[in-house]
Amino acid sequence: MLVRQHLLTLDPKGERFARVLRETIDQLLDGEHTGRFDWNDLHKTEKTHAGTLVEINLLREFELASGADLDYLIEGIEVDCKYSQKLYGWMIPPEALDEICLVVWADDHQSLWSAGLLRANRAKLTTSGTVTKKGNRDGKFRLTKQHHSLVTWLWHEAPLEKNLLLHIDTETQQAVLNAGAGSRRSPGQAKLNELFRRVQKRRVNRTVVRTLAQQKDYMKRVRYNGGAREKLRNEGILICGDYPNHQAVAAQLGLPVPQEGESVSIRVVEAKPHHDGQPRVLLEDRYWVAARPDDPEERAPLLPETKKKTSSSD
Repeated sequence: MLVRQHLLTLDPKGERFARVLRETIDQLLDGEHTGRFDWNDLHKTEKTHAGTLVEINLLREFELASGADLDYLIEGIEVDCKYSQKLYGWMIPPEALDEICLVVWADDHQSLWSAGLLRANRAKLTTSGTVTKKGNRDGKFRLTKQHHSLVTWLWHEAPLEKNLLLHIDTETQQAVLNAGAGSRRSPGQAKLNELFRRVQKRRVNRTVVRTLAQQKDYMKRVRYNGGAREKLRNEGILICGDYPNHQAVAAQLGLPVPQEGESVSIRVVEAKPHHDGQPRVLLEDRYWVAARPDDPEERAPLLPETKKKTSSSD
């Protein structure tokens, strides 16, 4: 209970924990260098390494002390951190028997995560059953099925920030990934253009941009001056970023407001009588609304300058 109270005091809503897990999965996928966004595309050794990364990243996020024998020292109590890709699949090492384990699970396909505490009672564990080619057991233990209730949950099946590229429909996903196939100069730009064209009114974070662009200055592929914001302007598409005046435009159009590192796209047209009642925004001295499917394309207005904060009328 001391360990539980300490962790809940540090993170009452589990928001920091959820962010660490999201960032750790993205760290393993390493989209900037590999273009990967699906956990199933990781090598076995990378998946095995996930546990170590989760342990280290949680230690850094919460500034926990390291234990003498186990991973953490919390309120003077040794705690071992165990991560599994499968709920209740944690492998408990012999040195953690009868000690407290922080057990963690996350599933990017389900967009869920859990974390709880478990006293690793040997009588309620079973040998893992893992056997090497030489026939030696790995000496680790699992929680038996009938004792799953021994886990004291801190957060159970809480929402994990969605992996956008993984969760868009297959047709859209393939269209985005194949968009840059014919481009030698900047396939990443073509992919991002297709993403913002097809996936509108949804927040797109830096990780998605990094994965598609696969370059160091990946955010320039979103901006004006040659990026998607300029390339899609003739199609009537606005791409709002995380600048205060862009956020104001998104809010006035009734869009999800982009947070730090995020962008949101929308096709707009100049407001006409049949758009009465729709949210609208004043840009370039004209009112603009989200386009309806049957509205013809119009060149989008320029978004406000990003170097200065917007006024309330923006």
